[in-house]
Amino acid sequence: MFNRRGTLASLTGGLLTSLVAGAALADLKPTQPPKAPMDPTEVLPLWPGDPPGSAGVTAVETLIDRTVAGGLPDRATTHTRKPTLTVFRPAKANGAAVVLMPGGGYERVVSDKEGFETARWLADRGYTCFVLLYRLPGDHWGAGPDAPLQDAQRAVRLVRSKAATMRFDPARVAIMGFSAGGHLAASLTTRFDAKVYDRVDAADDLSARPDLSGLIYPVVSMVEGPAHPGSRKQLLGPSPTPEQVALYSPDQNITDRVPPVFLLHAADDKTVPVVNSLMMFTALKAKAVPAELHVFEEGGHGFGLRSIDGKPVAAWPTLFETFAKRHGV
Repeated sequence: MFNRRGTLASLTGGLLTSLVAGAALADLKPTQPPKAPMDPTEVLPLWPGDPPGSAGVTAVETLIDRTVAGGLPDRATTHTRKPTLTVFRPAKANGAAVVLMPGGGYERVVSDKEGFETARWLADRGYTCFVLLYRLPGDHWGAGPDAPLQDAQRAVRLVRSKAATMRFDPARVAIMGFSAGGHLAASLTTRFDAKVYDRVDAADDLSARPDLSGLIYPVVSMVEGPAHPGSRKQLLGPSPTPEQVALYSPDQNITDRVPPVFLLHAADDKTVPVVNSLMMFTALKAKAVPAELHVFEEGGHGFGLRSIDGKPVAAWPTLFETFAKRHGV
């Protein structure tokens, strides 16, 4: 699958193909985001009032600025109380939308690196983008480990309710999640129809099923070993039951209703083992779900867009766009 010279191994529909990285890099456009871009001003509240299960929640939402002087913005939110969707409108809409779910180990939501920067790249290519600031499971919400999934389901429904006014097709709504946000996206991909909250308004009459899912170095399994220990502990506590492990491992909950899935991982990821993506891909193919997996020899964890220039992994945004277009998104 890999060689020592940086060959990209791609598994598409069970077929193994190889792309020589040196040749591919020659045609790649720079993907590093611009320095200190302006934040968008359009931010949608996810819920019309307090989120479900708010009683007894005392956590204080906090924005932490980790930006290094002269570097790219690097902010994270802890203890989310008011979930939002930050909107990135394209200059020329292509009729599709993407809901982005940044990572942060279910302890925080890292908005810049995996949210805003990717949204700008996609918006430049015509996608209307929404970056989700979701609640975290350790803050004692009524739904416990389903609190982030409540927000993810609501996000897709609310985005669909905006399709006519924002000039995109409600049947062309993709999601993309990174790391623990990848677990949230994978959970939505497999549990989009789970009833995890009561209807709030007309938006909740719409489907929460994404039309396509992008899982970028995702946490997938909650099984001890392949699981990312921090995400598992935040989501399920120190001693989850076998039933909880199964329910919150998306690879164990795949049906033939799951939408097409794009998977990306680096083989040298020491934070979230690549086996997470391998397990998800294997389970998807067992149910004949259209899926594509790209594993790069190097890249580590959390590279997003800012740590890919000059590396074979720089191909990933274009690979996602190609996959999305091939599946109508």
